[in-house]
Amino acid sequence: MPTINDVAKAAGVSPSTVSYVLSGRRPISAETRARVQAAIAELGFHPHAGARALASSKTNVIALVAPLRVDVNVPVIMQFATAVVTAARSYNHDVLLLTKDEGTAGLERVAHSTMVDALILMDLERDDLRIPALRRLKQPSVLIGLPQDHTGIACVDLDFAAAAREALTHLAGHGHRKIGLVGPSPAVYKRQTTYADRFLTGFLEASAELSLRTMAHPCEPGTEGVRSCMADLDAELDGITALVVHNEEALRPLLDLLHATGRRVPDDVSIVAVCPRDVATAMPIQLTSIDIPAHDVGTLAVETAMRLLDGRRVEYTRLLAPSLVERDSCREISTSHR
Repeated sequence: MPTINDVAKAAGVSPSTVSYVLSGRRPISAETRARVQAAIAELGFHPHAGARALASSKTNVIALVAPLRVDVNVPVIMQFATAVVTAARSYNHDVLLLTKDEGTAGLERVAHSTMVDALILMDLERDDLRIPALRRLKQPSVLIGLPQDHTGIACVDLDFAAAAREALTHLAGHGHRKIGLVGPSPAVYKRQTTYADRFLTGFLEASAELSLRTMAHPCEPGTEGVRSCMADLDAELDGITALVVHNEEALRPLLDLLHATGRRVPDDVSIVAVCPRDVATAMPIQLTSIDIPAHDVGTLAVETAMRLLDGRRVEYTRLLAPSLVERDSCREISTSHR
């Protein structure tokens, strides 16, 4: 790789002159600047990010804050990350991925070191302690989630309350009146993670509006967690004919458990899953599902960050409407089973 010394030699100037051309910190004659720029182009020299930042007051880097906790589904998180990286590259930006849970300290460290132009945060909690810190930063922030108080900070996400309503409306339309919710792990609810809180709220409200008998339980990952969750649901709501599953990691163990206990899908139990499309279609039975639109949400988060950086107006709350796709895991039931 060519160095700044190589550029200086080719242009017939000192390395410090090349540095000044890159940083713009001192006036350089048009002729000299042209020679340096021609040498840069000929050699294919790529200036250090710090030099670019000095010249433009921008780093062309976005921070994506996505803590990888033990109770998060890493493949789904990576779908969001891939979408953010792809969209950022279309704006000539790179992405700094921060996966450690550092709270406000991590945000302030990255922002105050002028490493990034903007921040995108995932895994938001209802009363997220990072929100006040974000308001103090000079860089704009975009949240993938919807905290209770997000005044002045842009938020984008799936409308999880509407997704719950869509799932129950679909099942009720198929004649189901007793429906269980297999929710995320207890730790997700304990942290009051916004997507889980909003989905549960929507589920309970839609249940009342549709006059359904429902029961909701968190579900630990793995076979034993699914077994315990189903035992609780069956004990508290006898005669369940349908399940809404808001837990990607529970899907395969749940299907295995139902098969092992002689409960056929969809003949005995209908299922609506809330998960990425590729997860729903990779199961032993193609699952009716409400898509987690990671690509759309991640792309929208980057577009919003770019608009904020350009000083353009943005819509500060963007919740994408849910999309349910009917596949093979739901069926109509007769009135005798309701």
